[in-house]
Amino acid sequence: MAVPWLVLLLALPVFFLGVFVWAVFEHFLTADVPATMEQRTKLRALHCLFLYLLTLGNILEKLGICSMPKFVRFLHDSMRIKKDPELRVTDLRFGTIPVRLFQPKAASSRLRRGIIFYHGGGSVFGSLDCYHGLCNHLARETDSVLLMIGYRMVPDHHSPALCHDCMNASIYFLKALETYGVDPSRVVVCGEGIGGAAAATVTQALVGRSDLPRIRAQVLISPVVQVFCLQLPSFQQNRNVPFLSQKFMVTVLCNYLAIDLSWRDAILNGSCVPPDVWKKYDKWLSPDNIPKKFKKRGFQPWSPGPFNEAAYLETKHMLDVEVSSLLADDEIIAQLPEAFLVSCENDILRDDGLLYRKRLEDQGVRVTWYHLEDGFHGSLIFFDKKALSFPCSLKIVNAVVNYVKGI
Repeated sequence: MAVPWLVLLLALPVFFLGVFVWAVFEHFLTADVPATMEQRTKLRALHCLFLYLLTLGNILEKLGICSMPKFVRFLHDSMRIKKDPELRVTDLRFGTIPVRLFQPKAASSRLRRGIIFYHGGGSVFGSLDCYHGLCNHLARETDSVLLMIGYRMVPDHHSPALCHDCMNASIYFLKALETYGVDPSRVVVCGEGIGGAAAATVTQALVGRSDLPRIRAQVLISPVVQVFCLQLPSFQQNRNVPFLSQKFMVTVLCNYLAIDLSWRDAILNGSCVPPDVWKKYDKWLSPDNIPKKFKKRGFQPWSPGPFNEAAYLETKHMLDVEVSSLLADDEIIAQLPEAFLVSCENDILRDDGLLYRKRLEDQGVRVTWYHLEDGFHGSLIFFDKKALSFPCSLKIVNAVVNYVKGI
């Protein structure tokens, strides 16, 4: 009886090594690391590890042991969280929604600024623990009360659960600001990636709410503001740049919106969107709205494929404003608070930020734009990981801190 177990123990190292070799092979076969990026070797190594964990997660999912998202979240949540003597950190629940509150311990002569933070991760990765270090830093360095919201995620929950959780928890917090010592006139919403999408959506939804304090500013870091035009210049130029490739983004998008992956090609070639819809939104989505300097690197003009009604019926919720905040009416956009918008040159979502910046500015909304030539999607999460951090990670955090301190 001991022989099968011995064989298994000997086979496991071979299995894990084989998976790692496959991940390295996939990286060098598909990934594109631009020569202009700093610390390219470190980026390649981290991306190989990223692909390795994704592959292990997918194998476990196929074996019915654990879903890939839960496997990866378990790993990054197992990292040790350091306590900060300057902050009081409290885990709470607003109804059924888990949140984490960061409050400076030092006495203050006046009410503090408030930050509502929505973490990134595409509804696949990210959690309260994963973004703890970042939120701890933001709260301490800006002397603010920060609330991080832990929304529901795939595979158990799909859109619009994320948006509803962020909305409901934000409203709960806004109604109780005095309880937490927050100045109602200085509340900032902040999010990265899909968290940036949540920040934009929540801010739009709260426009005109006379029963709630008005949001003072929105900080949008590499936000997703539309999900159906996937042939913008940055999508073509950065389609294989770690950590958000075109293939992975479409997979994450389909999981988040509960769309079968068989519609992947229809989403990519735009045939799932009716011609009249393309015409209606072209004024906001056209590459003509992207500054010329961002189209010099390998952009090819593009037009949608023939309309596929079946694909449209399966994917039409991509056009909901809750999912694509870029499509909000001018009347809503014009009432939005000022924005601090971060974009990264080597990010597939770069042009989402550029398009949203133009929409805001066209309606008279003040925008402070911060662009990183050496930035890439997901770099923010590495800022406090010491040897794993990148120069662009620190630049983003410092820029956000300096902006928020001016509120």
